[in-house]
Amino acid sequence: MKQLFLIRHAKSSWDDPQCQDRDRPLNPRGERQLPPLAHALAHCGAFSGTVYASDALRARRTLEGILPGDLPAQRVQVCPELYTFDYRRLLHWLQRRDDPQDTLALVGHNPALLELAATLLGQPLAKLPTASFVEIRLPVSAWRELGPGQGRLERLLTPRDFSYAQFARKQRKHPDNPGSLPATLTHLLAWMRRLEPGIRTGLDDEFLHQYRVAIRRSRALAEALLDVTPNPTLARSVRHLRQHTRATGRLRDLHVFLAELATWDDTRGTAPPALSAWLRAEADRAHRRFVHRLDGRRYHDHLDEWQRLIESGRFRRLSEQLDARAIRQAVARRIRTFNRHTVELLHTAPDEDIHRLRKQLKRIRYLMELNPEHWRDRLKALRQRQELYGRFQDRHVQIEWLDSFRAQAPAELVAATAPLRGRLSRDKTAIRRQILAQGGLL
Repeated sequence: MKQLFLIRHAKSSWDDPQCQDRDRPLNPRGERQLPPLAHALAHCGAFSGTVYASDALRARRTLEGILPGDLPAQRVQVCPELYTFDYRRLLHWLQRRDDPQDTLALVGHNPALLELAATLLGQPLAKLPTASFVEIRLPVSAWRELGPGQGRLERLLTPRDFSYAQFARKQRKHPDNPGSLPATLTHLLAWMRRLEPGIRTGLDDEFLHQYRVAIRRSRALAEALLDVTPNPTLARSVRHLRQHTRATGRLRDLHVFLAELATWDDTRGTAPPALSAWLRAEADRAHRRFVHRLDGRRYHDHLDEWQRLIESGRFRRLSEQLDARAIRQAVARRIRTFNRHTVELLHTAPDEDIHRLRKQLKRIRYLMELNPEHWRDRLKALRQRQELYGRFQDRHVQIEWLDSFRAQAPAELVAATAPLRGRLSRDKTAIRRQILAQGGLL
């Protein structure tokens, strides 16, 4: 069995009309495409064999930008023959390989790559944008046995699939009518659905983060409307949104912990490699579970029901009751509740009480953002306070994860993680003091 990666070079520059095609460099966007492309290829195992590239400047620069630092030099080759736009020349070149590696990666050009993939798969592929790649499995024991229609498509990933920054580059982030609750919720639902492929790929944590923002905002706005106009159908949808929101929590917490551990040094308590590996394995399991949920019928039924509701005339009439005056009243009620719970907060209060206040703050903010001009100055302070409560929650969850690891780790790893455990506890205590000193909202 052979594994073939066909990688199109990153975005190149056309600024110099006098430049020969072979000498065209990457443009700034192409340079930005390289780190996420390198990460995606490494994740998929593209560098486990030999890597070949065309000698065109844009292909060589792509090669330099994606190669792992520990890849042996003898497994990297630049070949002038790969500077071609004819798939038949690529196919013949592959058939002449006596490379003993079972995996081969090729950095080249369209339309040759796209047409070669279609030939090997026996089916057309729609497109292969710059900085994209195709992974094909081939049931042959030697490269010379390659022929049309033998391959099985494993992956076709574009920058929009593995890089949130590339995905969001041309996305519309706000509804056409930001003052309309149905328009806002419809936009958020469409945004969630557009984010799902990136979540499934699992190569950029920002897809999940943005999904969480969208579904939590949807839930908060729906709950605000439910406060004003009780409705059984709306109440059922709010329950579903709450369930799907909670399902993202475990994976998000692991993403945050892993990202922070990667930046910490000895002064903050370094994590041993065994802890990072354990957390990554937990994150992989959580990701698989969440993707299974996204692919489930119940999830799709719930979102379809939600879409029908928010696009209905009945919902539009309900939402009209949440006018500026009703929003201000709802904000005032939620602030009174938040302040009452804040006054009741003691130094010995359980962490869950602070977590509850964090969720209340977020819902107050989402309500205020329905009429941001009215609360412009207060929104900035609210976001800062919300960030403080969020940091407390992160430390709480990170200590729980660390304790779970330590409970099953050998004695030497328990000792090795003691400084990190102490640092997390001190951080959490300091943040708690800051929260208690804040008082209520004005």
